[in-house]
Amino acid sequence: MTQPDRRTFLQTAAAGAAGLWLQPELAAAARLRPGQAPLRLAVVGAGRQGRAAIAELVKLETAQVVAVCDTVPSRLRAGVRRVQGAVGHESPEKLFAAADTFDAVVVATSTHAHKEPVLAALAAGKHVYCEAPFAPNVADSKAIARAAKGSKVVFAAGLLARSNPIYKLAWGFHRAGVLDRLLVLRAQDHDRTSWQFPGEDQATEQAFNWRLDPARAAGLPGELGTHQFDVLHWYTGEYPALVRGQGAVRAYADGRTVADTVHCSLEFGSGVRLHWDATLGNGYEGRYEVITGALGAMRLAETAGWLFKESEAPTQGWEVYANRESFHDDTGITLIADATKLAKQGKLKEGVGLPNPPLYYGLADFVASCTNNAPVACTAEEGHRATAVGLKAQEAVLTGKDVPITEQDLRVD
Repeated sequence: MTQPDRRTFLQTAAAGAAGLWLQPELAAAARLRPGQAPLRLAVVGAGRQGRAAIAELVKLETAQVVAVCDTVPSRLRAGVRRVQGAVGHESPEKLFAAADTFDAVVVATSTHAHKEPVLAALAAGKHVYCEAPFAPNVADSKAIARAAKGSKVVFAAGLLARSNPIYKLAWGFHRAGVLDRLLVLRAQDHDRTSWQFPGEDQATEQAFNWRLDPARAAGLPGELGTHQFDVLHWYTGEYPALVRGQGAVRAYADGRTVADTVHCSLEFGSGVRLHWDATLGNGYEGRYEVITGALGAMRLAETAGWLFKESEAPTQGWEVYANRESFHDDTGITLIADATKLAKQGKLKEGVGLPNPPLYYGLADFVASCTNNAPVACTAEEGHRATAVGLKAQEAVLTGKDVPITEQDLRVD
């Protein structure tokens, strides 16, 4: 797309006065057209993420969860209980034997179990939403993306920033040049969680704790970093060429071999670097991305975002109307979707944050793509590239060596 130059941007922004020129509006939930039936969905995987997906899908008038699939009986029962009339299936094979009862599939299994239901759904001609990362290895991730690219159905990768109204607003500002040239990229994902869950028997405990099995999961860089790396791929329009990493078990002395604390440095061809770290041992400041340029910085934190301007940055006119928040010695302008509309109503502060979790917007976009034949927010190719970068970052953590990220790693063909 053609980017407006800075003068054009500043003039247009100032003319907007009450709001933030590039903001996407928080569209009202889609309604069924007369005679239109809701999209019938099957959710594969009824663990935490699968149940979260069900909770968001039932909010959509244009969607109907008709089937739930999980190989763990207790999770299957928990998933089915959340949707009146949904049919439970004990395996993907049993689910796809009843493929005529649904139109689309949401794959929310553990990472290593994505490939089988995705390929089965595509072979059956069903639309697919697949959580990211796609797989714990590059070969399986490519297989998923290749199959999706070769199909005639809708396929959406579950990288939620691209559907998030706040991130889309911030992307518009960045592409218009508000930050000027990029200097530093930084991100973190800090949480206080062990990734270890008890099960009623050995089999269910093994199923619940897949993240601690190197053969079934992609470590912190793959499972968490993939999502944040994609934000920077999207914003910069490029992918890292090299990654360095280190990690250790620092928080949980329970015999695990998967690092619970990691740090990675990703180098882009343009010379900019992304510094990313994650830990399961402390939740201070949670998860966020910071994009720093010569004239400003943006901090994005899933359900909220802020713009911090340098003192010499041009005044654009709308700042006087903007909501502000303090961060230590800095003051950030809150990025609010629907800012213009809310300002006119005198409700600007009520627009801080999102009314729904980020997952809602990703699933809503997927359903809209299926029902309206519209482009998806995140393609299979982008889903694979983010997965591949996450896997290469995990390789760097495991080996302690510089790991190149080649064009072949990122290619789907």
